[in-house]
Amino acid sequence: MKPFIHDDFLLQNEIAKNLYHRYAKNLPIIDYHCHLSPKEIFEDKKFNNLYDVWLSGDHYKWRLLRANGVTEDFITGNQSDEAKFLKWGELVPQLVGNPLYHWTHFELARFFGIHELLSAKTAPAIYKDVNQQLKTLTARKLIEMSHVETICTTDDPTDSLEWHEKIAKDPTFKTTVLPAFRPDKAINIDLSWFTDWVNQLSQIVGYKLSDLKAFKKALTERITFFHDKGSRLSDHALDVIMYQDATEDEVAIIYEKAYYHQNLTTEEIKKYKGHLLVFLGKEYHKRGWVQQYHIGAHRDLSKRMLKELGPDTGFDSINDGPIAKPLAQLLDALDSTGELPKTIIYTLNPRDFEVAITLMAAFQGGGIAGKIQFGSSWWFLDTIDGMTKQIKALANNGLISQFIGMLTDSRSFLSYPRHEYFRRLLCHIIASEVELGLYPNDEAILGKIVEDISYYNAKKYFNF
Repeated sequence: MKPFIHDDFLLQNEIAKNLYHRYAKNLPIIDYHCHLSPKEIFEDKKFNNLYDVWLSGDHYKWRLLRANGVTEDFITGNQSDEAKFLKWGELVPQLVGNPLYHWTHFELARFFGIHELLSAKTAPAIYKDVNQQLKTLTARKLIEMSHVETICTTDDPTDSLEWHEKIAKDPTFKTTVLPAFRPDKAINIDLSWFTDWVNQLSQIVGYKLSDLKAFKKALTERITFFHDKGSRLSDHALDVIMYQDATEDEVAIIYEKAYYHQNLTTEEIKKYKGHLLVFLGKEYHKRGWVQQYHIGAHRDLSKRMLKELGPDTGFDSINDGPIAKPLAQLLDALDSTGELPKTIIYTLNPRDFEVAITLMAAFQGGGIAGKIQFGSSWWFLDTIDGMTKQIKALANNGLISQFIGMLTDSRSFLSYPRHEYFRRLLCHIIASEVELGLYPNDEAILGKIVEDISYYNAKKYFNF
């Protein structure tokens, strides 16, 4: 009997099968945005068991367990790791239509050679089997098995980057691991811990940051530090995009008000955030960096559970704030002086796909192919429907052939089959266009487009 995850999974016709197996399957992975720990990569983390490597910290799975009535002690609480995993095994057969059903069985197949479907009945034996294999399947081994060429982690400006430096000096590990600059704490002036973080940055640079000029100097020094350690990307969580024109003097006053714990108006927050994003964008442009804007998350909705478990525990959603005007103003402020860097725009709300794609087309140019990118579907949208809509929206109003493809955006070392999932779906979508008579069956052209989206576009775009 053919296994559920078989050679032609998601490939619905011969054209799709040919495109995937000949042009996509064997290409390496460039994972240009993830949340893996560089410390765990350097130390080649060994995992205690299947729960440790697979469910610990995975808020995708936690959300569904809660939705199925599983109590918190079996999710993040004090039950044993095995008991928590068995609860997941009970749930998996009910995941019809959810990508976690596919991811679960891809990961079991690709890393552990297990093609048996996970269920309450099979979970105990699978747990025992994988635990035995994990005695030799460490973090680095899992990365190597996935043929990952480059990893870009997500790092605060105050990070020492010591683990990246140690990885770079280790000749036994062939995957390149680079930092990405994530200055959210510098931008979120309205949050209660802003001054505490500024003081932390002050300790790193060695001078007081009580005025805007000194603060910008410190951020510039940290960008240079990241650049010297190999970073070529920044990343911004713009849950709500804010922009309003302001002078340097205005923003200097706003910064000092926040530094000394004075309340800010919404207008002041807009002026500060827009000003700082433009300042940072210009610094990225000087160094040839790529900036990433992740737009539209609505985070930590349950204040009770935020207090109990902290952030990133599965209590977030898609936001529905307007993006067109502030995003256009932000990009235009950089473009008007010729200092708009390469930019990737990710929108979490599918309502905004066409908004972002048509907007970014106004800022393409300068002889750079795909300078402004519409990023892959992420978080709540890396589903078959979400990825299909993203690909088709980009094809309808943009240039899909220049798309830089998939990323994991994950904290898990087992997430790399998501690239295979994406590549299979990409080949299916393109092949479907041919089968419908909407594009000729030209293997040379289609094969190159598949190769480029799967690997070569990202390699060129980031200069890796």
